Amino acid sequence: MRKLISLSLLSVATLASAQTIEQNQLQQYRQAFSSDQQATMRQNAIIKEAQIRNLALNHKLDNEIDHFFKYKVDVKGITNQKSSGRCWMFTSYNVLRPTLMKKYNIGSFDFSHNYLYFYDMLEKSNLFLENIINTAPNDINDREVVTYFSSPVDDGGVWNLFYNVASKYGFVPKAVMAETAHSENTGQLRAILNERLRKGGYELREMAANGKNAQELQAAKVDIMGDVYKILAYTLGEPPTTFTWRYKDNNGAIQSVTTTPMQFYKDNVPADYSPDQYIMIMNDPTRPYYQVYDIANYRNTLEGVNWRYLNLPNDEIKKSAIASIKNNEAMYASCDVGKQLNRDKGILDPDMYDYASLFGIDFSMDKKARILTRQSGSAHAMALVAVDTDENENPLKWEFENSWGATNGNNGYLTFTDNWFDEYMFRVVIRKEYLSKKALKALDSKPIQLPVWDYMF
Repeated sequence: MRKLISLSLLSVATLASAQTIEQNQLQQYRQAFSSDQQATMRQNAIIKEAQIRNLALNHKLDNEIDHFFKYKVDVKGITNQKSSGRCWMFTSYNVLRPTLMKKYNIGSFDFSHNYLYFYDMLEKSNLFLENIINTAPNDINDREVVTYFSSPVDDGGVWNLFYNVASKYGFVPKAVMAETAHSENTGQLRAILNERLRKGGYELREMAANGKNAQELQAAKVDIMGDVYKILAYTLGEPPTTFTWRYKDNNGAIQSVTTTPMQFYKDNVPADYSPDQYIMIMNDPTRPYYQVYDIANYRNTLEGVNWRYLNLPNDEIKKSAIASIKNNEAMYASCDVGKQLNRDKGILDPDMYDYASLFGIDFSMDKKARILTRQSGSAHAMALVAVDTDENENPLKWEFENSWGATNGNNGYLTFTDNWFDEYMFRVVIRKEYLSKKALKALDSKPIQLPVWDYMF
């Protein structure tokens, strides 16, 4: 009762100190604007330019950042995720492609993203319905329930989702199950799936409220999943269970492989390809470093591993990433790619666009503040493939292999400065062997579990 009274008093006090916009305040704004000698100039420039970033572009950087790198892993062509959120899948495949191409002695290759997308959507649908059943006793406005219904399935993800679904269903060459109109442009498919899943989720909650037992709920879930399978099969096609892949090698000889998706996966991933050896490391300054975190229910398969990461300072991440690149091993990485990106030149730098000078307003925030206010967060995954260093091996700039097609950026690649790394890089998946002793010891810490609505999601 005392707590409720205190909260009520706080609400009253806050309301009493709140202010609406009065006419005298508007007059102050007008006077300040009209007395600013540069205001008219800025207004004339900005008001007619739809792309404000064109006016804010820092041309001083035009000749300061090149695309040459001292160390670069083997890369084998640029892929294109088209209008889909499957960057995490493309990136995971792109890290694996060069080794497979060398093994089969071929000049070009891509995996079937459509094949894995089918199973990713199928598994995410099942997990959503299981989560709805598990939270059926909770109020419909419970935060966890709201989180699930807000987005039953989407095509975003991180590396653990790739591992979960690929290690369960395997993968196939693109030639075996090509893209469709709906795998390359996923908006309508996701909308239809989510409508069916929300309907099914609501019905499951109603059944639970009316006293139906667990067996009855599971039977209803199986029927809903039957509809999900139909939707996916109609839009993406049915995945093969066995296949024959014919290809021409670099010697001009026609070769043939007959196998299953699961065997093809086992034949073409490293023997230690698992979260036990491939560690996601994160730079999240909002939380203590050298600690493992686990986001509850952030996975796609019911039995799969959650999104788990070791939080490290940037200097630790950079040292490990350089070691991996020097050993010709690309890494899954993710970042806030939209920040300070000059798409035409394929360059990212914190000073690329000077909005502060353009508007005469201070926009500066540190990385911690940007994360906590949702101004910044990891938005896109790409393969980290190169680094340029000075004479003391300190990093100067880095390179991503992107999945937006070869006409974007620098022929499909993006160069980013080391300062941009500090501000907008978030995650890297790296072999355990490249971590420092201190980081390896931190892996043994008990994971702190974060809620499914965590801001890093």
